[in-house]
Amino acid sequence: MPIPLTSRRIRVKHILVALLLSVLFFFIFCFIALHALIAWVLSYPPVAPLYSNPMQAKQMPYENITFPALDGSQTLHGWYIPATGSNKTIVFSHGYGANREETWIPMYDLAHYAHRMNYNVVMFDYGFANQNSKAVATGGKAESQQLLGAIELAKQRGAKQIVVWGFSMGAGTALQAGLQTKDVDAMILDSTFLLEPDTLYHNVKNVIDLPKHPSLEILELLFPVVNGTRLHQIPYQQVKQEDYPFPIFFIHGTEDEKAPYPIAEQLAANQTNPYSDVWIVKGSHHELIFREHPREYLRRVSTFLNNVNLAEQKDVDHASMTKSKPKASGATG
Repeated sequence: MPIPLTSRRIRVKHILVALLLSVLFFFIFCFIALHALIAWVLSYPPVAPLYSNPMQAKQMPYENITFPALDGSQTLHGWYIPATGSNKTIVFSHGYGANREETWIPMYDLAHYAHRMNYNVVMFDYGFANQNSKAVATGGKAESQQLLGAIELAKQRGAKQIVVWGFSMGAGTALQAGLQTKDVDAMILDSTFLLEPDTLYHNVKNVIDLPKHPSLEILELLFPVVNGTRLHQIPYQQVKQEDYPFPIFFIHGTEDEKAPYPIAEQLAANQTNPYSDVWIVKGSHHELIFREHPREYLRRVSTFLNNVNLAEQKDVDHASMTKSKPKASGATG
């Protein structure tokens, strides 16, 4: 018996609907899979191995160091470069996708400069840069504990003044660590990158033009699955409102394609410490400001560090005078 025309039309209609739904589900699957790939790549950045050391690069004697993150979650590796008779230490906080050398800055030149200024220097790898037991990158959640471990090591080595010098996400991590410690005396923050929804989307869009919504919502759902971190666990709102008790020198370029410079202006505007400062460099790029303006860069950093030392000396003198001042005798009746 031939199939009635009406039945054939219904059957064709069902087939077309099924095909359309299959195509739709396929595109949805591909869209989500693309975001899963993005979340995975962001969580496990490729990092080059170390190619040198302080002695080979700049004739600086050093020690290999191993220390735990403050919460004990990770063992970190690095170098300690001692300065003779100094109780001042600079802890370098490298950026995302890099190791302690961070060659494009270049880090060895800045470590050598700090050493000549009579600072002990700590250079270490964050967990995501560890070649032997690589950890996931978390945008500062785990890394802030790792930085606090490096600060604790500096204290154990006798540091009375600790300056954190951070770059990109290492600068954002430093600000997160600064919320949790009283052991930092100053920070120098170059090209500060703070992982929040807007900067996350800004960087994704630089690579692939995806719609902001629902891309952000999908990534926020995927990050806990891929790296165990939710965006709201990164205290970006608190960092953006915090007036830190120690002086901070913000350095940022107007052509920064990864972290737009208004964030540095906003962070700097929140600071009331009289020795805090900001240098917005016209035409400079992400983490390349030292390469582009080396003399001006070091001159401004030197001025900042000298002001920090001057402020510390004033505090010491004031405390000494207060302690030695004789107490007024009370009246007797």
